[in-house]
Amino acid sequence: MGSAVERTDEHVREYLIYRGFTSTLKHLDTDIKADKEKGFRVDKIIDQLQQLVQSFDLSGLKEYWLYLDRRLLCRLEDVYRSTVNKLRTSLYRYYVINTVQVTSCRKTQEFFQKQALELQSQVEWRDWFILPFIPTPEQNPAFSPYFSRQWADTFLVSLHNFLSVLFQCMHILQLNPQPFADECPVSSCIQFHSEAVLFALQTESRDQREGDEMVHHKLPVYVQNMDRLGDTEDLVSSQRPVSAATTPSRNFFSTFLPQGRRTPGKLPQFTTGSSPSQAAVGRKDPPINLVRGEGVFKFKKKKGETGEGELLAEASSEPPDPCSYSRSCRGGAEGGGLSMEQPFIKLGQEEYGEHHSSIMHCRVDCSGRRVASLDVDGVIKVWSFNPIMQTKATIMSKSALLSLEWATKPDRLLLLGSGVGTVRLYDTDAKKNLYEMNIDETHPRILSLACSPSGSSFVCSAAALSRPGSVDSAPRLPVPVSGQLLLWDTKTVKQQLQFSLEPEPVAINCTAFNHNGNLLVTGAADGVIRLFDMQRYESAMSWRAHDGEVYSVEFSYDENTVFSIGEDGKFIQWNIHRCGVKQSEQVLPQDATGPFVLSGYSGYKQVQVPRGRLFAFDSEGQHILTCSSSGGLIYRLTNGEPALESMLSLGGHKAPVVTVDWCSAVDCGTCLTASMDGKIKLSTLLAQKS
Repeated sequence: MGSAVERTDEHVREYLIYRGFTSTLKHLDTDIKADKEKGFRVDKIIDQLQQLVQSFDLSGLKEYWLYLDRRLLCRLEDVYRSTVNKLRTSLYRYYVINTVQVTSCRKTQEFFQKQALELQSQVEWRDWFILPFIPTPEQNPAFSPYFSRQWADTFLVSLHNFLSVLFQCMHILQLNPQPFADECPVSSCIQFHSEAVLFALQTESRDQREGDEMVHHKLPVYVQNMDRLGDTEDLVSSQRPVSAATTPSRNFFSTFLPQGRRTPGKLPQFTTGSSPSQAAVGRKDPPINLVRGEGVFKFKKKKGETGEGELLAEASSEPPDPCSYSRSCRGGAEGGGLSMEQPFIKLGQEEYGEHHSSIMHCRVDCSGRRVASLDVDGVIKVWSFNPIMQTKATIMSKSALLSLEWATKPDRLLLLGSGVGTVRLYDTDAKKNLYEMNIDETHPRILSLACSPSGSSFVCSAAALSRPGSVDSAPRLPVPVSGQLLLWDTKTVKQQLQFSLEPEPVAINCTAFNHNGNLLVTGAADGVIRLFDMQRYESAMSWRAHDGEVYSVEFSYDENTVFSIGEDGKFIQWNIHRCGVKQSEQVLPQDATGPFVLSGYSGYKQVQVPRGRLFAFDSEGQHILTCSSSGGLIYRLTNGEPALESMLSLGGHKAPVVTVDWCSAVDCGTCLTASMDGKIKLSTLLAQKS
């Protein structure tokens, strides 16, 4: 509807210019700038609400919501009043949570003082009055779900989609321009649809006079099943684990998004009907994209109905650009065919730009609350992105830093590996080093760190200095350097043992534990993958996996296989029950495997060998995120050939992405992609449940 309003405004402007009514045109432009309804652009309305929340303008927030309610929401039938009330409750809770996260207690107490008379009689707010007096509400079981990014994103998308449906279904003034004679370049004939109601432009005085005669706006039938649209309890419960036997969560997306991996049939062709309402539906206006992603919804009038419609879901054939609310119908609409449903909706993308050189490592902690990123200059940034992007600590070292890893217990601790044979344990809350361990002077380069899920130990890969003539930022020499793999106890801060690396000591590039720490997989510079039994502390098996170095290894979701990426550009799945047996193999482009190259003016070229994680899995292990020259790429794992099926490009980067991570601590996952220009992108995805 927003595009229809914009087109109408343009037609009015053309008419005023043609008639020479410049004064009226100036007043029109002034009124449009002050338009609280934002031209029925839902994204603009949501942005305005978020701006009021982030600026802690409670009176402005109440006033703006009251305006929306008086001008738009109150015109809905009574059956939707409970949904509107729940959305308002969620909006206020969104405001309160923001005050707690950003301003401590002052603004929180101010909210409850100003809203006490209104809220104290409402059951859903009864337990919230203790919020300002809880020391750490984000850790309280009753309130912790509201502090998650998933809850905030789901609420905002729910509100956006509800308003989109409302705007799609409400009646609007239609200007039907007809051309003048050939000598007239502008539109002149303005016709009104006989059934059109001047909904958006009615004056408030007329609203008051109409009283009970005011026209109600009917939503489609399916919206009657969405009375839990703004129900915060449903949004919260969707974050809690449920058994496979339970019924699907009845939240907003279970109603709106296409279910399963079915391929919809061909869309019916809309034709212009005889009635004005049918003519309006039959126009070739672009359909509204209700979600910041794949689901494009059209409405078709049924015979005999006056305002209700049926929902038709259409999946785009091209990757969406969900960072903006696209109003264009991509791919299959005009061709009549439909493509497979996208597994994720990209809710948005943010940038962290505090680094000034290429990133080596970028990792999210176990809780999904903190990120640690390390650049080639040895600068480490510890930062958070919920509710706002904020740097928590900056760590600088006199000696080069080469690796990092989050501890599992407690997750505020960060392990930092240097280029001078030391590993530091850093407390990100206290912003200080707890202790420093001297690993091995003969193998000073700490290439990889992996913390056991039990939290009692960590594995450290130490390598000798690079041979003369080679540096970390250039391709490595064909002959691997010597290395050690050591196990350290985090409680005693002592080395427990040194693993045997057959056939010869070699630099281990990457390490990963399975879920309980009983198995450890490593990838080495000699192209060999080694699997260690951590109960016996011995090698269980090893096999040559790649021609060249192994850059990245991870266990599969079921832990029956291991995935690896090597210098030969191959992404391979290995069966750990049958030593050296491939289950699948696929060649990836160089921008996914490295070495990574950044070219500049006057022949400048920067080359970087992979150091961080090159791929990461989603929470169910069915999709992987990889690097690319312009952003992350998401693939779906298949059981056949090819092994990977391209699903979604995250984009957003101007330099090659060199390391990735996928935070799946909550259903609304966050993909991190870090590039050679020091930029880190956070892409928030919402999984479409099957």
